[in-house]
Amino acid sequence: MPALCRDCLSTFDSEQRCPQCRSPRVTRHPELFDLSIAHMDCDAFYASVEKRDNPGLADKPVIIGGGRRGVVSTACYVARIKGVRSAMPMFQALKLCPEAVVVRPRFDAYVEASRAIRAMMDALTPVVEPLSLDEAFMDLTGTARLHGAPPAVMLARLIKRMKTELGLTGSIGLSHNKFLAKVASDLDKPRGFSIIGKAETTAFLRPKSVRLIWGIGPAAQTSLNNAGIRTFDDLLRWDRRDLHDRFGGMGERLYALARGEDGRRITAHSPVKTLSNETTFHEDTSNVDILDGHIWRMAEKVSARAKAKNKAGRVVTLKLKTHDFKGITKRISLHHPTQIADTIYRTARGLFDQVGDKGPYRLLGVGLSEITADTDADREGDLLDPDAGKRAQAEKAADAIREKFGSDAIIKGRALR
Repeated sequence: MPALCRDCLSTFDSEQRCPQCRSPRVTRHPELFDLSIAHMDCDAFYASVEKRDNPGLADKPVIIGGGRRGVVSTACYVARIKGVRSAMPMFQALKLCPEAVVVRPRFDAYVEASRAIRAMMDALTPVVEPLSLDEAFMDLTGTARLHGAPPAVMLARLIKRMKTELGLTGSIGLSHNKFLAKVASDLDKPRGFSIIGKAETTAFLRPKSVRLIWGIGPAAQTSLNNAGIRTFDDLLRWDRRDLHDRFGGMGERLYALARGEDGRRITAHSPVKTLSNETTFHEDTSNVDILDGHIWRMAEKVSARAKAKNKAGRVVTLKLKTHDFKGITKRISLHHPTQIADTIYRTARGLFDQVGDKGPYRLLGVGLSEITADTDADREGDLLDPDAGKRAQAEKAADAIREKFGSDAIIKGRALR
C-alpha cells in the first residue's frame, strides 16, 4: 500500500515506521497518490498564534476571549478537553477550566499569519479557495509535473513549512471532492492527514451522522430527525423525488451527498459577496450582556476577514433566530463601505436594539455585504457620524500598537466585559 512519511516526506510501500527516519507519522492509503482535492484547516488557529508568540503559554489551557462577561472566541485543545467551546459564555468556560489563561484576541496578528499561510498555499497551486482566516480548499490537479511530486507529498510539505517557518500546525483532508475533503480534515485533528478515497466513499459515509454535512444546523437537524433521517444510511433509503418533495432544493443536495457526490468546483477568484460570522448557542439566551459580547466578537471577526482580503462592505446585517426557530434579519446601508470593527459593531448593535425583547435567542450572526475594495472605505467627514473617521483611525493605530508591543499594550474597554 502506498505510504508517505509526514516528517521526512519519503514515499514507500506500507511499513509500521518510515524506513528513512523511523518516524511513526506515516499516512497510508490505496489512493494516496491519486487524489488532488484538499482542505487545510489550521489547528486552534488563534490560540496557536498566541502560544507561538508567548512560549510561556505552550503547555497551558488558553482561551481567546474578552473577559468574564464576554464569550469564548476559540480555545486550545487543552481547554477543549475540559469542555470549553467557542461561543460559550466566559463565566461558564472558566467554571469548566478555572486554570485557563484568558487572552484577548489580536486579529491583526491572526491576519498576518493567515496571509503567510496563504502565500505558501499559492506556491502549491493557483486554485486556492479560502473559507476564513484559518482554512481553505485547494485543487492540486495537474500539479505533479510542476512540483515533481504528487499532491499528497506537497500537502505534507505545506504542513511541515507551516510548522518550521511559522510555528503553526494544520490538518489536511484529501479526497476527490470538496465535501469529502472538508469532512476528512476534521477526522484526526490536530496535526491530522486524513484521506477518503473514491472506492471507500459509500462505506465510509453509511454509518455517519448527517450532521457531517456542512450547513446542517439545529433546525435542519430537527427536520431530518422528524423524517427519520439520522445517518447517511437513512438518506440512502430515500428516493430523489421524495427528498425533493419533503425538503425542496436541499433534498437534491442531500441525495447527492448521501452518495458522496459533490460537483462544486474549487474557485480561486470568485467574487466575495458577503463576509459574515454566526454562532448557535449551546443554551438559548436573552442576556443582553452576553448577546452584546457576541456582537462585538463577530464584528471583530468580520472586520479581520475584510482586512485580510482588502475588502469592505456597505451593508451591515444582523441575523437572529429565536428559541422557536423564527428567523429575524435586519440590515442597513452605510454611507461609505467599512472594514472597521467598531463601525460594524455599533451598526449591528443598533439593529439589535431595534429588534426589542423577542428572545431568548438560539442563533446570532453579523455580516457585511455589497462588498467592494477597501480603497473607498471608512472615509472621514460623515455628517451623520462626525467621529466615525476618528474612530477608524484610532482602530488602525491600535492595531499597529498591538502588533508592535503586544495584545495588552492597548485594550478597548468593551473587550474587558
